[in-house]
Amino acid sequence: MITVLFTIGIYLILAAGVVALLGLIQPIAAVRRLSLSIILLGLIAGIVAVFFTLIRDVNLQIPLFEVSNLLEINFYLDRLSAFFILIICIVSVCATVYSFGYIEHLHNSKRRHWLIGLMAIFMASMIGVVASENYFTLLLNWEIMSLSSFFLVVLEREQTESIKAGVYYLVMTQLSTVFLFFSFLTTYYSTGTMSVNISIPAITSINFVLTGFLLGFGTKAGLVPLHKWLPYAHSAAPSNISALMSGVMLKVAIYGLARITLNLETIPLWWGMILLVTGTISAVLGVIYALKEHDLKKLLAYHSIENIGIIVVGLGLYCIFTFFSLDTLALMSLAGALFHSLNHALFKALLFMCSGNVINTMSTRNIEEMGGLIKRMPATATIFLIGAAAISALPPLNGFASEVLLFQSYFGAFQIPSLFIAIGVFASLAAFALMSALAAACFVKAFGITFLAMPRAKAAAQASEASRSMIVAPAILAGLCIVLGAGSFHFFRLMGLDLPMPNMLPITITILVAMLTLVLIVRWLKIPVRITETWNCGSANINSCTEYTATGFSQPIIKIFSPIFRTKEILERSFIDAFRSVIHHGKAEIKTMQVFEERIYLPIARLTMRFGRWMSNWQNGDLDNFILYGFITIVISILVAGWWL
Repeated sequence: MITVLFTIGIYLILAAGVVALLGLIQPIAAVRRLSLSIILLGLIAGIVAVFFTLIRDVNLQIPLFEVSNLLEINFYLDRLSAFFILIICIVSVCATVYSFGYIEHLHNSKRRHWLIGLMAIFMASMIGVVASENYFTLLLNWEIMSLSSFFLVVLEREQTESIKAGVYYLVMTQLSTVFLFFSFLTTYYSTGTMSVNISIPAITSINFVLTGFLLGFGTKAGLVPLHKWLPYAHSAAPSNISALMSGVMLKVAIYGLARITLNLETIPLWWGMILLVTGTISAVLGVIYALKEHDLKKLLAYHSIENIGIIVVGLGLYCIFTFFSLDTLALMSLAGALFHSLNHALFKALLFMCSGNVINTMSTRNIEEMGGLIKRMPATATIFLIGAAAISALPPLNGFASEVLLFQSYFGAFQIPSLFIAIGVFASLAAFALMSALAAACFVKAFGITFLAMPRAKAAAQASEASRSMIVAPAILAGLCIVLGAGSFHFFRLMGLDLPMPNMLPITITILVAMLTLVLIVRWLKIPVRITETWNCGSANINSCTEYTATGFSQPIIKIFSPIFRTKEILERSFIDAFRSVIHHGKAEIKTMQVFEERIYLPIARLTMRFGRWMSNWQNGDLDNFILYGFITIVISILVAGWWL
């Protein structure tokens, strides 16, 4: 029954994609709504199937198609894959509901159908990757996922920024496929099986295999320094797709890392340490780069890097504690990493949807041109505030629950018998605590500058609330953030895990009852509310020019981290008097260096271009020469493969 339901769900999503693309013949709203409705049915079928898989703890084999003995398209469901498919389906349901209203804002009606069709293929391929039983199925779905998301990133192809983002994304995602291909090939050669779900023994090439998996999955997950595509792609894509890419596509890569880690018969210590160090660096640098960002979607994208770092830190702690046979701490770390994967998917998709509401009405992503939107978009502002509190790990929301698990795991590091490793873990803890504080500061800026104070542009003064579906979808996610935070203690009990974490349900109920009581008392006693202007420090003319800006908010932090940003301050002033005491005109600007782009990516790109120009000298348009080059390449490839394998 579960396998039938799951298979029907996949076919329904694909069928919805076909319906949307057929709608290109006659692009009307009814076809779009039909296609989105079919996607919803398919996703709900998938949710039911994986929910029963999780509850019953069963392993299911789902054969679909056989190309040859080695090349089979099979699906496999166990608790790990079912958990990640549940994440994909829940966020996809909300993204689909959101799309009912959002796609109608696109100007080109045919492009709306392309968006739905590609979105359906994108969703099905992500589920396909996580449900894959063997390397062939995984790589096939991985490529479909990469290509469909690439076309979604460049959907607004008349914009230069979209094309740039698409090129970055395509290059990086293909690199990830190459790394994964060689790691899978080596694993198959060593184990003799293509199955994703078997234990990986301590083979001689394990270091090479794990390095390939880290580079392959790490590139797609956006780990530093392989993260550069992420802010570009997430900001260029439509907001419903940004929600999917940040909320769930990054988790597909996390699933890959988790699956490989759990399959290892013996976990090497260096694997745990490299995950811990990489995750810590990603978490800290992600939030630091987010702090200087004024583009709302890029700010959220950098926070995705931060949260992926948090998840990878959890996996690293799991490996280290497992190596030293500290099983309780290992279980807590793994639970924290997986729970944060779910939580990040929920609040990040919520935040991207709310950003889509704001950008649609403002026609800009620059938060410096916003302000005062809480009065014109109260529902969006309230939902965004819940998401901001959740990602800042404030109790009793879900972000707090998962980070508490990881903090508790950190504090158990004194049990590690190696002093050197214990010091390394505590150093990571210090960086982790810094990251948590900076994340809260960043979302004070994001919410305050966007929604509070007075409008700083005409569009902000005339903004209006989003349509109903664009409110309902993120509101569902906001509700889940509250429920999973308040009920996290009981959630783990339901899953059969007895973890030492706080029960936040009584606190949440107390807070809600207190707030409700206060509102009722105010209304019952009819206490008058006095509305007046904010104290203006004696100034007669307070306007939007006197407000705290995003640049002003970030400046002290950018100053502190100037060694990372390579900050350059530009100050130009002209004076009225000869004594240079009265300023006539002034201009101040802070420039920050794109370290990874300018020091790593661009030099490699320039080297590649020079090599390409050198190679072009060998091309004279003669077909015989092209065939000869191809033949030589194939012979060299066969010789290298034979030597290597």
